[in-house]
Amino acid sequence: MADNKKNMEFEPEPSEVLLDEMGGNFVIGLLGNNPDNDETRFLLTPEACGMLTASGIHIKMEAGAAVDISFKDEQYAEFGVEIVTREQALKCGIVLSYLPPSSAEIRKMETGAVLLTMMDNSLFELEHIQALLDRRITAGCLDNFYSYNDEPVFANIIDEIDGRAAVMYAQDYLSFLGGGKGVLLGSVAGLNPCEVLVIGDGNDIYAACKAAIASGAYVTLMNNDISALQMAKQVCGDMLNTIAIHPRVLFNKVKTADVIFIGTTTRPFEFPKKLSVAMKESVYLLDFEESHPSVSVPRTVAMALSNGLVNFFDEMIIKNGFEGMLVSTPGVQAGIVTYNGRLVDKLIGSYLGFPCVDISVMLTAAN
Repeated sequence: MADNKKNMEFEPEPSEVLLDEMGGNFVIGLLGNNPDNDETRFLLTPEACGMLTASGIHIKMEAGAAVDISFKDEQYAEFGVEIVTREQALKCGIVLSYLPPSSAEIRKMETGAVLLTMMDNSLFELEHIQALLDRRITAGCLDNFYSYNDEPVFANIIDEIDGRAAVMYAQDYLSFLGGGKGVLLGSVAGLNPCEVLVIGDGNDIYAACKAAIASGAYVTLMNNDISALQMAKQVCGDMLNTIAIHPRVLFNKVKTADVIFIGTTTRPFEFPKKLSVAMKESVYLLDFEESHPSVSVPRTVAMALSNGLVNFFDEMIIKNGFEGMLVSTPGVQAGIVTYNGRLVDKLIGSYLGFPCVDISVMLTAAN
């Protein structure tokens, strides 16, 4: 009986084990945006950080990181966040950054650390990939992660905000203060509403359509896939006018449009440059491939992404760390770019002509 009691005294409590693990692998470094680019979006609000620190996760945030979303360091410190230098944040076991750090900064990270970021063109540069491989960094793109019901939650959030903010851009452009003719997208009694032409498919396109309809505009969606147009009608409602892309019809719609939004169509389609001569001089044109209107509302982005990230890290705690999360969650595996010194993203590998391995095979071999 005495021996059993002695063994029980030396056996650590489960909560103590959890705290020890958090002290090593559950330290998150939160980076601000690099001043060399125009990015304004951020990943976590003070309240979200408070929910994570209450779970035992330690957060080290770069000083001034949240300036773009109008939050002060002191507001994060009130929720248990430690304010540090950028170099110190880079040394954490898990590093969070909206866009990937530079290749030079990646080389300052701890070997074997985790980098969670959004997909960016820099990840298609050999210098960035080589830095991740040399440091054996596990790099994951949040917007390529999928939930248990196969939804790209983080990508959907950005797409929806982009679509809604695009309509805000358009209204500002058409207003007198924005240098336009001084008109509303919507109508009042006795006046026709503005015409909004949207070309493409996807969540950003649907969000733009719904926001434009809600403003009172006359909205037409064009695509080269009838089934996608049928889906758009279900999502956006009967107020949405849907038309298949046809050269003559497209010309006529472009000619009368006050606002034109261009996105990615189901099948390859390039907006004809010659149609620019048919446009109104005052038309507002936005291409979602070239512009991200959500940069103008970064605080909304941070609040929306925070909800998903809190759930993400709560699940990570349950699964005993990022490695446990990765092994047991196919949706997370789908967003991994590099793992344990190997490139595992097939698209990037194909683009760079770089050897790529299957992450599921690596995880199976490791376990």
